[in-house]
Amino acid sequence: MPTSKYIYAVWRRKCSTAVVKMYPKGSWKVTVKSGEKISTLKEYFWGHAYMIEDIYYPFEVIWPKVSKSFDLEVVVKWWWLMWQAESIRLWIARWLVKHNEDNRKILKPYWLLKRDPRIKERKKPGLKKARKSPQRSKR
Repeated sequence: MPTSKYIYAVWRRKCSTAVVKMYPKGSWKVTVKSGEKISTLKEYFWGHAYMIEDIYYPFEVIWPKVSKSFDLEVVVKWWWLMWQAESIRLWIARWLVKHNEDNRKILKPYWLLKRDPRIKERKKPGLKKARKSPQRSKR
């Protein structure tokens, strides 16, 4: 990665976390680090095009206004790939708003600026799972 100054932020979606560093004046290279493994976006998301399109969706919404002249270094943690992709998408959308406040009016109708607060419900005592109760016998 370039040694130039970068923009750093952490975003979450459900239980997944994305730590993103953005380097300005790059060549639109996105690297993903999970644990010790460093890979490209296509390798990490196993070539699932819908997840990669989901990450780039904020750029597609405001394409004429922003150029792809930067590099992203992403560290993802916890849970499902789709959640990780959505946490990266949330970071990109919020960065675009921080970069230019006029982008908020464009991105808000697409629900790109809202974090999904749902998390797994905790297990309650006396139950098998969060809501599943043990089977009762008739007699």
